[in-house]
Amino acid sequence: MALKATIYKANIELADMDRNYYDSLQLTLAQHPSETDQRFMVRLICFVLNAHNDLQFGKGVSAEDEAAIWQINYSDEIALWIELGQLDEKRIKKACNKAEKVKLYCYGSSVETWWSQSQNSLNKFAKLSIEQFETSTTDALVKLLSRTMEFQCSIQDGQLWLTCGDESLLIETNTLKTAQ
Repeated sequence: MALKATIYKANIELADMDRNYYDSLQLTLAQHPSETDQRFMVRLICFVLNAHNDLQFGKGVSAEDEAAIWQINYSDEIALWIELGQLDEKRIKKACNKAEKVKLYCYGSSVETWWSQSQNSLNKFAKLSIEQFETSTTDALVKLLSRTMEFQCSIQDGQLWLTCGDESLLIETNTLKTAQ
């Protein structure tokens, strides 16, 4: 018998002062059985960091032709393609050929090794920007995971303050590569 996805609900009050974007997000997310809690929470935070009316989740880890998160405009053009993890050049190239902008968010303990091996080949993609989450940040995010989540998010000067009940967490990323 196949394992089923776990469904989560997240209600997020978002104030993004960097982009002058304010919204109340009611998200229903499915966690694929093979998706770790760490990746799931990174995916949720990446959605918040790039929130837009046209932003949507892709079909998931099993869909190779879709981004983890993407923004598709009214002309069915991909304005933004967001991927998670430590991807190979082939997947990045595909995203850069299909989208106007590509963002890769890395996490995990082996990012430095992956980046040192991939940096030269990935620097040739002008549309690509790469950000890294510290392991301590993703570990703290996993502790906030529950089937129903209520978050207040404030983004200013590149910092995301995430509040959940009495817990407040500062989420910052390290820039590995900026788009040109």
